[in-house]
Amino acid sequence: MICPLDFRYGRKEIKKIFSEESRLSYWLKVEAILAKAHAHVGNIPKEAAEEIAAKANLEYVKLERVKEIEAEIRHDVMAMVKALAEQCQHGKYVHLGATSYDIVDTANALQIIDALNIIEKEMAELIKAIARLAEEHKATIMIGRTHGQHALPITFGLKMAVYAKEMLRHYKRLQQIKEEVAVGKMSGAVGTGAAFGEKFFEVQDFVMKELGLKAELPATQIVGRDRYIAMLSFLANVATSLEKFATEIRNLQRNEIAEVEEYFEKKQVGSSTMPHKRNPITCEQICGLARVIRSNLLPAWENAIQWHERDLCNSSAERFIIPHALILTDWILYKMKQVFSSLRVYPEKMAENIEISKGLIFTEAIMIKLVEKGMSRQEAHELMRQCAMEAKEKGVHLKEILKEKKEIVELLGGIDKLFNPENYMGKAPELVEKTLKEIAEELR
Repeated sequence: MICPLDFRYGRKEIKKIFSEESRLSYWLKVEAILAKAHAHVGNIPKEAAEEIAAKANLEYVKLERVKEIEAEIRHDVMAMVKALAEQCQHGKYVHLGATSYDIVDTANALQIIDALNIIEKEMAELIKAIARLAEEHKATIMIGRTHGQHALPITFGLKMAVYAKEMLRHYKRLQQIKEEVAVGKMSGAVGTGAAFGEKFFEVQDFVMKELGLKAELPATQIVGRDRYIAMLSFLANVATSLEKFATEIRNLQRNEIAEVEEYFEKKQVGSSTMPHKRNPITCEQICGLARVIRSNLLPAWENAIQWHERDLCNSSAERFIIPHALILTDWILYKMKQVFSSLRVYPEKMAENIEISKGLIFTEAIMIKLVEKGMSRQEAHELMRQCAMEAKEKGVHLKEILKEKKEIVELLGGIDKLFNPENYMGKAPELVEKTLKEIAEELR
């Protein structure tokens, strides 16, 4: 075994879709429907189609036999055709009028849709897991950070609501992508349908309707690879969001911050030499695999550049990038769900970290109060900037500096009440509630 998908990453259900046996099974399914289409329009005898359809499965067409034929003729689809034909008395009608990629691209669509359906379910579960955290912590105050620096108070629930809504957008995009890739073809070597004769449109329409797909109109020898680019771009987009979430968990788990933590099992080992380590290994795995998913976009772009009606350069690359991108996206969705479902959240540490800034995070709140009392916005901003810089240089709490400023004390009266983060978290809890309501409606 060389590929880590064989032994380390990926779930069985989605990996099975892209096994050698499954690929052959999808091809045979398309061949069976093609034979039925020919019989439907009167091109071949009904009994021929029935026999081909009955034997177009792994019970009759063995993978070992297909490989044996391919080793001799060096053509995988034709090896499948020969293996099926030799099982049928009416074998002469197998693959009638079709070119290899009528079978491959149509089967690809079926495989991709089946994989995306698995991803869709896991994405919905992830959204629910994040939403539960958002609901639980909608009023759990923490410091918001911009440029890596303390900014203003937010709530952990609001952070989670932002993530849940981002995943909901991906969930909606997934519906569009499924429609984008649910396209096959049965139009022959250069897309004219010539080998199917006068009944070409009827044959193609029958095949696609039976398989739940739309026909690529018009096509070359292959389905347009812009569709695969859209699908792989979507997967890269999802992977980027998951890496962003995982990176945030990793940062918040740093010892200096320690506001959240990946669940660490009782017997889990963090380091082979440092017994104390509790590393965010799942989030780190998500980040690493997200980069692999995004890397599949480059060959997808290159694959779309075909010579004339097609060449074969896309084929070898797609054998890698399509299964790998789909399997790994499903995997990191699953792992991200695990992280959020068992995440340790430490509100006490969040409250403690708010105090690190010694009141500087309340400069905006105080500025707004000064404006309410009649000071111009620009004057209030400059005044608070000077106070903040002075507090920073002296290493004292902003409160101590403000008490020395007569104009501030006279305008605002008491100073202490201005430094309560609960008084300056805006509508964070309400924002969370509105977001969760929308998510619940969409998922229903």
